[in-house]
Amino acid sequence: MRAMVLAAGLGTRLRPLTYAMPKPMVPVANRPVMEHILRLLARHGFTETIANLHWFPDLIRDYFGDGSGCGVELTYSYEEQLLGTSGGVRNAAEFLGDSFLVISGDALTDIDLAAMREFHESHHGIATLATKRVADTSQFGVAITGSDGRIQGFQEKPDPAEALSDLANCGIYMFRKEIFDFFPAPGTSKAAGPGDPDGFADWAMDVFPGLLEGDVPFYSHEVAAYWNDIGNLEELRDSTRDALSGAVEVELAGELRDGYRSGTPAGDEGELVGPVLLGPGCEIGDDVRIDGPAVIGDGVRVGDGSRLREVIVLPGAEIAAGTVLVDAIVAHRA
Repeated sequence: MRAMVLAAGLGTRLRPLTYAMPKPMVPVANRPVMEHILRLLARHGFTETIANLHWFPDLIRDYFGDGSGCGVELTYSYEEQLLGTSGGVRNAAEFLGDSFLVISGDALTDIDLAAMREFHESHHGIATLATKRVADTSQFGVAITGSDGRIQGFQEKPDPAEALSDLANCGIYMFRKEIFDFFPAPGTSKAAGPGDPDGFADWAMDVFPGLLEGDVPFYSHEVAAYWNDIGNLEELRDSTRDALSGAVEVELAGELRDGYRSGTPAGDEGELVGPVLLGPGCEIGDDVRIDGPAVIGDGVRVGDGSRLREVIVLPGAEIAAGTVLVDAIVAHRA
Protein backbone atom coordinates (compact mmCIF):
# COMPACT_ATOMS: atom_id res chain seq x y z
CA MET A 1 0.00 0.00 0.00
CA ARG A 2 1.35 3.40 -0.98
CA ALA A 3 0.97 6.56 1.09
CA MET A 4 0.39 10.26 0.55
CA VAL A 5 1.58 12.90 3.02
CA LEU A 6 -0.42 16.13 2.92
CA ALA A 7 2.12 18.95 3.09
CA ALA A 8 0.71 21.77 0.96
CA GLY A 9 -1.19 23.90 3.51
CA LEU A 10 -0.34 27.43 4.59
CA GLY A 11 -0.39 26.75 8.36
CA THR A 12 -1.96 30.13 9.10
CA ARG A 13 -2.68 29.35 12.76
CA LEU A 14 1.04 28.73 13.38
CA ARG A 15 2.06 32.19 12.23
CA PRO A 16 4.49 33.89 12.61
CA LEU A 17 6.54 30.66 12.37
CA THR A 18 4.92 29.75 9.06
CA TYR A 19 5.73 33.08 7.48
CA ALA A 20 9.19 31.60 6.93
CA MET A 21 8.55 27.84 6.63
CA PRO A 22 5.76 25.40 5.74
CA LYS A 23 3.91 23.89 8.68
CA PRO A 24 5.34 20.35 8.08
CA MET A 25 8.83 21.78 8.63
CA VAL A 26 8.06 23.21 12.09
CA PRO A 27 10.29 21.22 14.47
CA VAL A 28 9.05 19.02 17.29
CA ALA A 29 11.93 17.75 19.44
CA ASN A 30 14.44 19.07 16.90
CA ARG A 31 12.95 17.24 13.91
CA PRO A 32 10.40 18.63 11.43
CA VAL A 33 7.01 17.19 12.27
CA MET A 34 6.85 15.72 8.74
CA GLU A 35 10.05 13.79 9.48
CA HIS A 36 8.30 12.10 12.40
CA ILE A 37 5.49 11.13 10.00
CA LEU A 38 7.84 9.74 7.35
CA ARG A 39 9.69 7.69 9.96
CA LEU A 40 6.34 6.38 11.20
CA LEU A 41 5.42 5.34 7.66
CA ALA A 42 8.72 3.52 7.27
CA ARG A 43 8.26 1.63 10.56
CA HIS A 44 4.92 0.29 9.35
CA GLY A 45 5.98 -0.63 5.83
CA PHE A 46 4.60 2.33 3.87
CA THR A 47 7.81 3.02 1.99
CA GLU A 48 6.44 4.28 -1.36
CA THR A 49 5.27 7.79 -0.56
CA ILE A 50 4.27 11.02 -2.26
CA ALA A 51 3.83 14.46 -0.70
CA ASN A 52 1.90 17.38 -2.15
CA LEU A 53 3.61 20.75 -1.88
CA HIS A 54 2.67 24.41 -2.26
CA TRP A 55 3.97 26.73 0.49
CA PHE A 56 7.80 26.96 0.50
CA PRO A 57 8.06 23.71 -1.50
CA ASP A 58 11.83 23.92 -1.90
CA LEU A 59 12.38 23.84 1.87
CA ILE A 60 10.67 20.44 2.00
CA ARG A 61 12.37 19.08 -1.13
CA ASP A 62 15.81 20.25 -0.06
CA TYR A 63 15.47 18.74 3.43
CA PHE A 64 13.98 15.35 2.56
CA GLY A 65 15.24 14.78 -0.97
CA ASP A 66 14.26 11.29 -2.09
CA GLY A 67 13.22 10.32 1.45
CA SER A 68 15.96 7.75 1.93
CA GLY A 69 17.14 9.45 5.14
CA CYS A 70 13.76 8.60 6.67
CA GLY A 71 13.52 5.12 5.20
CA VAL A 72 11.03 5.87 2.41
CA GLU A 73 11.01 6.48 -1.35
CA LEU A 74 9.59 9.99 -1.57
CA THR A 75 8.27 11.80 -4.63
CA TYR A 76 6.42 15.10 -4.86
CA SER A 77 3.27 16.58 -6.37
CA TYR A 78 3.43 20.39 -6.64
CA GLU A 79 0.21 22.42 -6.57
CA GLU A 80 0.45 25.81 -8.26
CA GLN A 81 -2.87 26.60 -6.58
CA LEU A 82 -4.10 24.78 -3.51
CA LEU A 83 -6.47 21.97 -4.48
CA GLY A 84 -8.19 21.42 -1.12
CA THR A 85 -8.03 18.57 1.36
CA SER A 86 -8.97 15.93 -1.21
CA GLY A 87 -8.24 17.64 -4.54
CA GLY A 88 -4.52 17.20 -3.98
CA VAL A 89 -5.08 13.47 -3.46
CA ARG A 90 -6.98 13.17 -6.74
CA ASN A 91 -4.10 15.00 -8.40
CA ALA A 92 -1.79 12.16 -7.29
CA ALA A 93 -4.20 9.32 -8.12
CA GLU A 94 -1.97 7.81 -10.79
CA PHE A 95 0.78 7.26 -8.21
CA LEU A 96 -1.47 5.96 -5.43
CA GLY A 97 -2.79 2.80 -7.08
CA ASP A 98 -5.57 0.47 -5.93
CA SER A 99 -5.43 1.06 -2.16
CA PHE A 100 -3.63 3.82 -0.30
CA LEU A 101 -3.09 5.79 2.91
CA VAL A 102 -3.50 9.56 3.32
CA ILE A 103 -1.93 11.21 6.38
CA SER A 104 -1.25 14.79 7.42
CA GLY A 105 2.36 15.90 7.36
CA ASP A 106 1.73 18.44 10.10
CA ALA A 107 0.19 16.35 12.89
CA LEU A 108 2.13 14.37 15.48
CA THR A 109 1.08 10.78 16.07
CA ASP A 110 2.41 7.30 16.80
CA ILE A 111 -0.64 5.47 15.44
CA ASP A 112 -0.24 1.80 14.56
CA LEU A 113 -0.70 2.07 10.81
CA ALA A 114 -0.25 -1.67 10.28
CA ALA A 115 -3.24 -2.36 12.55
CA MET A 116 -5.28 0.24 10.69
CA ARG A 117 -4.39 -1.38 7.37
CA GLU A 118 -5.51 -4.77 8.70
CA PHE A 119 -8.83 -3.24 9.82
CA HIS A 120 -9.31 -1.51 6.47
CA GLU A 121 -8.66 -4.64 4.44
CA SER A 122 -10.92 -6.80 6.60
CA HIS A 123 -13.97 -4.52 6.46
CA HIS A 124 -14.21 -4.19 2.67
CA GLY A 125 -15.38 -0.59 2.85
CA ILE A 126 -14.35 2.04 0.38
CA ALA A 127 -12.75 4.11 3.13
CA THR A 128 -11.48 3.87 6.71
CA LEU A 129 -11.05 6.92 8.94
CA ALA A 130 -8.88 6.91 12.06
CA THR A 131 -10.82 8.37 14.98
CA LYS A 132 -10.02 9.07 18.60
CA ARG A 133 -12.26 9.85 21.58
CA VAL A 134 -11.88 13.42 22.82
CA ALA A 135 -13.22 15.30 25.84
CA ASP A 136 -13.92 18.58 24.02
CA THR A 137 -15.72 18.00 20.74
CA SER A 138 -15.92 21.75 20.03
CA GLN A 139 -12.34 21.60 18.70
CA PHE A 140 -12.87 18.76 16.20
CA GLY A 141 -14.99 17.30 13.47
CA VAL A 142 -16.57 14.14 14.89
CA ALA A 143 -17.82 10.96 13.23
CA ILE A 144 -21.15 9.38 14.13
CA THR A 145 -21.01 5.59 13.88
CA GLY A 146 -23.20 2.54 14.23
CA SER A 147 -22.45 -0.43 16.47
CA ASP A 148 -20.44 -2.03 13.65
CA GLY A 149 -18.23 1.06 13.25
CA ARG A 150 -19.84 2.08 9.98
CA ILE A 151 -19.97 5.86 9.64
CA GLN A 152 -23.47 7.30 9.59
CA GLY A 153 -22.74 11.02 9.67
CA PHE A 154 -20.55 13.86 10.88
CA GLN A 155 -20.73 16.95 13.06
CA GLU A 156 -18.29 19.83 12.71
CA LYS A 157 -16.97 21.07 16.07
CA PRO A 158 -20.22 20.52 18.00
CA ASP A 159 -20.72 21.88 21.49
CA PRO A 160 -20.23 18.93 23.89
CA ALA A 161 -23.85 19.27 25.05
CA GLU A 162 -25.05 18.81 21.46
CA ALA A 163 -22.48 16.31 20.23
CA LEU A 164 -23.79 12.99 18.96
CA SER A 165 -20.31 11.47 19.12
CA ASP A 166 -16.96 12.05 20.79
CA LEU A 167 -14.96 10.35 18.01
CA ALA A 168 -12.69 13.01 16.51
CA ASN A 169 -11.66 12.59 12.88
CA CYS A 170 -7.85 12.39 12.97
CA GLY A 171 -7.39 13.14 9.27
CA ILE A 172 -5.72 9.77 8.68
CA TYR A 173 -7.47 7.79 5.95
CA MET A 174 -7.19 4.57 3.97
CA PHE A 175 -9.03 4.36 0.67
CA ARG A 176 -9.69 2.07 -2.24
CA LYS A 177 -9.30 3.65 -5.65
CA GLU A 178 -13.09 3.66 -6.09
CA ILE A 179 -13.15 6.68 -3.76
CA PHE A 180 -12.39 8.84 -6.80
CA ASP A 181 -15.80 7.93 -8.25
CA PHE A 182 -17.35 10.07 -5.50
CA PHE A 183 -15.33 13.22 -6.12
CA PRO A 184 -17.17 16.26 -7.48
CA ALA A 185 -16.94 17.00 -11.17
CA PRO A 186 -14.36 19.70 -11.96
CA GLY A 187 -15.61 23.12 -10.99
CA THR A 188 -18.51 21.83 -8.85
CA SER A 189 -16.93 21.57 -5.39
CA LYS A 190 -19.18 22.91 -2.64
CA ALA A 191 -16.09 24.03 -0.74
CA ALA A 192 -14.43 25.97 -3.56
CA GLY A 193 -14.23 29.72 -3.32
CA PRO A 194 -13.57 32.46 -5.87
CA GLY A 195 -10.32 31.81 -7.66
CA ASP A 196 -10.00 28.17 -6.62
CA PRO A 197 -9.01 25.83 -9.48
CA ASP A 198 -11.44 23.40 -11.14
CA GLY A 199 -9.68 20.47 -9.44
CA PHE A 200 -10.45 21.77 -5.94
CA ALA A 201 -12.25 19.28 -3.65
CA ASP A 202 -12.81 18.76 0.07
CA TRP A 203 -13.35 15.56 2.05
CA ALA A 204 -15.90 16.99 4.49
CA MET A 205 -18.02 19.01 2.05
CA ASP A 206 -17.72 17.03 -1.18
CA VAL A 207 -16.53 13.43 -0.86
CA PHE A 208 -17.84 12.06 2.44
CA PRO A 209 -21.37 13.46 1.90
CA GLY A 210 -21.40 11.63 -1.43
CA LEU A 211 -20.61 8.35 0.32
CA LEU A 212 -23.39 8.90 2.84
CA GLU A 213 -25.94 9.86 0.19
CA GLY A 214 -25.06 6.77 -1.83
CA ASP A 215 -25.23 4.49 1.23
CA VAL A 216 -21.66 3.40 0.51
CA PRO A 217 -20.02 1.60 3.44
CA PHE A 218 -17.05 3.30 5.09
CA TYR A 219 -15.78 2.85 8.61
CA SER A 220 -14.29 4.40 11.70
CA HIS A 221 -11.13 2.79 13.07
CA GLU A 222 -10.93 3.95 16.68
CA VAL A 223 -7.39 4.39 18.02
CA ALA A 224 -5.95 5.06 21.45
CA ALA A 225 -2.60 6.26 20.09
CA TYR A 226 -1.21 9.73 20.58
CA TRP A 227 -2.47 12.31 18.08
CA ASN A 228 -2.12 16.08 18.06
CA ASP A 229 -2.98 18.24 15.09
CA ILE A 230 -0.46 20.97 16.09
CA GLY A 231 -2.90 23.54 14.76
CA ASN A 232 -1.57 26.45 16.81
CA LEU A 233 1.35 27.55 18.97
CA GLU A 234 -0.10 26.12 22.18
CA GLU A 235 -0.50 22.70 20.56
CA LEU A 236 3.11 22.95 19.37
CA ARG A 237 4.13 23.47 23.00
CA ASP A 238 1.97 20.51 24.07
CA SER A 239 3.49 18.22 21.45
CA THR A 240 6.99 19.27 22.45
CA ARG A 241 6.33 18.50 26.11
CA ASP A 242 4.79 15.16 25.17
CA ALA A 243 7.76 14.23 22.99
CA LEU A 244 10.20 15.02 25.81
CA SER A 245 8.17 13.08 28.38
CA GLY A 246 7.74 10.02 26.16
CA ALA A 247 3.96 10.41 25.89
CA VAL A 248 4.36 10.05 22.13
CA GLU A 249 6.78 7.60 20.53
CA VAL A 250 9.09 9.70 18.36
CA GLU A 251 12.82 9.93 17.79
CA LEU A 252 14.46 12.92 19.47
CA ALA A 253 17.37 14.72 17.79
CA GLY A 254 20.06 15.71 20.26
CA GLU A 255 20.89 14.94 23.88
CA LEU A 256 18.09 14.76 26.44
CA ARG A 257 19.24 15.95 29.85
CA ASP A 258 17.18 15.38 32.98
CA GLY A 259 19.38 17.76 34.96
CA TYR A 260 22.91 19.10 35.00
CA ARG A 261 24.82 21.33 37.37
CA SER A 262 28.19 22.98 36.68
CA GLY A 263 30.51 22.65 33.70
CA THR A 264 29.92 21.77 30.07
CA PRO A 265 27.45 21.87 28.35
CA ALA A 266 25.70 24.39 30.61
CA GLY A 267 28.82 26.53 31.02
CA ASP A 268 30.58 27.47 34.24
CA GLU A 269 28.24 27.29 37.23
CA GLY A 270 25.28 26.84 34.94
CA GLU A 271 22.31 24.61 35.53
CA LEU A 272 19.89 22.56 33.42
CA VAL A 273 16.73 21.40 35.13
CA GLY A 274 15.23 18.78 32.85
CA PRO A 275 13.94 17.65 30.67
CA VAL A 276 16.05 19.77 28.34
CA LEU A 277 16.83 18.59 24.80
CA LEU A 278 20.10 19.99 23.48
CA GLY A 279 20.37 19.89 19.70
CA PRO A 280 23.58 19.06 17.86
CA GLY A 281 26.03 21.93 17.73
CA CYS A 282 24.27 24.17 20.23
CA GLU A 283 26.44 26.41 22.43
CA ILE A 284 25.40 27.25 25.98
CA GLY A 285 27.23 30.16 27.61
CA ASP A 286 28.45 30.55 31.18
CA ASP A 287 26.04 30.93 34.09
CA VAL A 288 23.01 29.89 32.03
CA ARG A 289 20.01 28.29 33.66
CA ILE A 290 17.46 26.37 31.58
CA ASP A 291 14.36 24.94 33.23
CA GLY A 292 12.48 22.35 31.23
CA PRO A 293 10.62 21.10 29.50
CA ALA A 294 12.72 22.92 26.93
CA VAL A 295 14.23 22.34 23.50
CA ILE A 296 17.39 24.08 22.32
CA GLY A 297 17.66 23.55 18.57
CA ASP A 298 20.56 22.64 16.32
CA GLY A 299 23.27 25.30 16.22
CA VAL A 300 21.58 27.59 18.75
CA ARG A 301 23.76 29.94 20.79
CA VAL A 302 22.61 30.93 24.28
CA GLY A 303 24.51 33.91 25.70
CA ASP A 304 26.09 34.13 29.14
CA GLY A 305 23.84 34.71 32.11
CA SER A 306 20.59 33.89 30.30
CA ARG A 307 17.59 32.43 32.11
CA LEU A 308 15.22 30.26 30.06
CA ARG A 309 12.13 28.46 31.34
CA GLU A 310 9.92 26.15 29.25
CA VAL A 311 11.16 27.45 25.91
CA ILE A 312 11.38 26.12 22.38
CA VAL A 313 14.35 27.58 20.53
CA LEU A 314 14.31 26.68 16.85
CA PRO A 315 17.51 25.76 15.01
CA GLY A 316 19.85 28.60 14.14
CA ALA A 317 18.55 31.12 16.67
CA GLU A 318 20.86 33.20 18.85
CA ILE A 319 19.92 34.35 22.35
CA ALA A 320 21.80 37.38 23.60
CA ALA A 321 23.63 37.44 26.93
CA GLY A 322 21.46 38.17 29.92
CA THR A 323 18.20 37.29 28.18
CA VAL A 324 15.22 36.11 30.26
CA LEU A 325 12.57 34.05 28.42
CA VAL A 326 9.56 32.25 29.89
CA ASP A 327 7.23 30.00 27.86
CA ALA A 328 8.63 31.48 24.63
CA ILE A 329 9.12 30.10 21.14
CA VAL A 330 12.23 31.60 19.52
CA ALA A 331 12.12 31.42 15.74
CA HIS A 332 14.78 30.35 13.28
CA ARG A 333 17.32 33.14 12.60
CA ALA A 334 15.97 35.21 15.52
